[in-house]
Order: sequence, then C-alpha cells, then structure tokens
Amino acid sequence: MLPPNNKLWYGKPSDPFHIEFSNRTGHVTMNRYHIHHHYEVMYLFSGVRGFFIKDRSYTVRQGDLVIIDANEIHKSFDIGIPDYERAVAYYDAHYFESFAREDAERLLAPFKGHPILHLSIQESVIIEDVLKEFAEEITRKPPAYELRLKQLSAELLLLMFRFIEKRKPAPVEQDSPIKRKMIEIVQYINGHYPQPLHLTAVSKQFYISPSYLSKMFKEATGFFFTEYVNIVRVKEAQRLLRETDMKIIDISAAVGFGNVSHFGKVFKHVASVSPRDYRQYYR
Repeated sequence: MLPPNNKLWYGKPSDPFHIEFSNRTGHVTMNRYHIHHHYEVMYLFSGVRGFFIKDRSYTVRQGDLVIIDANEIHKSFDIGIPDYERAVAYYDAHYFESFAREDAERLLAPFKGHPILHLSIQESVIIEDVLKEFAEEITRKPPAYELRLKQLSAELLLLMFRFIEKRKPAPVEQDSPIKRKMIEIVQYINGHYPQPLHLTAVSKQFYISPSYLSKMFKEATGFFFTEYVNIVRVKEAQRLLRETDMKIIDISAAVGFGNVSHFGKVFKHVASVSPRDYRQYYR
C-alpha cells in the first residue's frame, strides 16, 4: 500500500480516534514499551513480528489482528525476519460515548478476549478492504471524508466482534520450557511489584543464573528485566492516580519505589508526563 519507510495517518493521539499506516524495511524493534489509555488494533499486511502483551509473548504473522486493551503493557519487537507493513487504529474511551450502552459494549468486547486474532483468508480480505478504504479516504479527502472515516472506525470494531463471536477462542501457542519459566517470572513480578525486585534475588528464587535470566527475559518479552519492573510499577501508579486521592509520595512507596524523586523520573520516562500532570489530565 505504501512505499518503503513511509507513513500515512489521520488524527492525533489526543483525538477519540486516530489511525496510521506504515511500511518499514530492515529489522525494527520498538525503542519504547507502551502503556497508554487508548484501545489499540494492529493489522499486519505483511511480515512477521514478535509482540509482548500483558504477561506473555506472541508471534504475529501476515493477516493477523493484534487487539490490545487500554492501559495494557505491550511492545512489538523483531524476531529475525525483516520488513513489515501494518495499520494501527487507536480508540480513546471517549470514542465509545457516542454509542448506546449496549452497542458500546459490543464494540469494546474484542479488547477483553485473546489479544491475537488469526483471520481466515476471507476475513483478512474483508479487513484489508476496510483499511484500504481508510487509506483512500485519507489520501483523496473527498467530500465528507471524515464522516466516512468515522463510519469505518466503527465498522472495523464491529467486524472484529462478529469474527470473534462465530469462532472458539484462538488456541494459545505452545510454549517452550524456558518461555514458560519466563511467563512465571513475569507473573511473579506482576504480583510482587511493591517489594524489592532485584535481578540477582529473582534469579536465585527461580534457580537461574542472573546473566541467563537477563538474556532470556529480553528474548521472551522484548523488555529488559528492570525496564519491565518499572513499567509494572508505573502502570499501578497510574491506576492509583486516576482512582484515589492518595498523595504522590504515598503512591511512590505503595508501588515499590525507594524515593519519590526516582519515582517521578521513571514515571515521566514511561508515561511522558509527570505524576501530577497525569492526575490532572484524568481529573
């Protein structure tokens, strides 16, 4: 659809809906992990990518949909096969406010299930037709094109809902023993983030050398060990900032940071805003 290393987009992150198309050549890994308040849908036109979502990694191939819930930790990474083309649509929570409650629940339903949807050939043709019309409308800008884009944004979610309703849940990929061990460690971090979590201590608990744990954790998840610990803590801090009136210094301690200054630096690195600004945005 696009020349190599080109992008096409509509909207911006502050909008209820925005979408982008990209065609990348070579070996590409996301420089940063993501935690954002948008619901995300990614379709892979070509190529093969690794994805880490919540607490496990997946292999995503041409014709697959990746469906990521809001405020979910995720990262895309290279698995040794260069070049890919994709489309990514982002939906803000405000997007769904224009729909009746029952309809909004249907459109949100795909984000509460399995994050990878392996499409049949017929389903992938239907999805690609919708995405190609998106690209044509954005490029040509015919009369009332933004109205058509709004229709297409809902149509994409409705198609996903129908595809999922007519099939059984996608089978979980068979994991190797070391991958299962990394999943155990990820789940351990998710459950013990308020406590001190050092690579040496965790490796000892799981009977793995620190260097091997560091290497395999990065291979399996796309994250460095400390990097993942920090984003789990920041994710919980974001929830507390949104849902409670706790002081920032108390939130810092509650999620496992030794001092509030370090917490502020890590939070801003992950969320791109300070804890105070993040709370003000949601208030």
